[in-house]
Amino acid sequence: MRRLDAGRRIDFIDVADQAAACPIDRRALLDRFHASENGVLLSGAAAFAAMWRAIPVLRPLGLLARSRTVLTILERAYLAFLKARPRLQRLAGGRAAA
Repeated sequence: MRRLDAGRRIDFIDVADQAAACPIDRRALLDRFHASENGVLLSGAAAFAAMWRAIPVLRPLGLLARSRTVLTILERAYLAFLKARPRLQRLAGGRAAA
């Protein structure tokens, strides 16, 4: 995403960095993706949609996600991904080591 953000509209913060300021509990920040848009802290699919709106090439998808129906579908897909994430990380780690 950083490469797509050529205009540097997004301020990426590594919450694993203990020196980084965190508006909420670090564990919660690490469990789900978070973003702030217009002073509102968002998480999950809504946070991804906010990030997409800031990146010109992804902006149409972010605008589409303003629809409650689309955002609900994206959030369900995100929740499914979160359940599969540990397995995917193990698979990726095993392949990287091979």
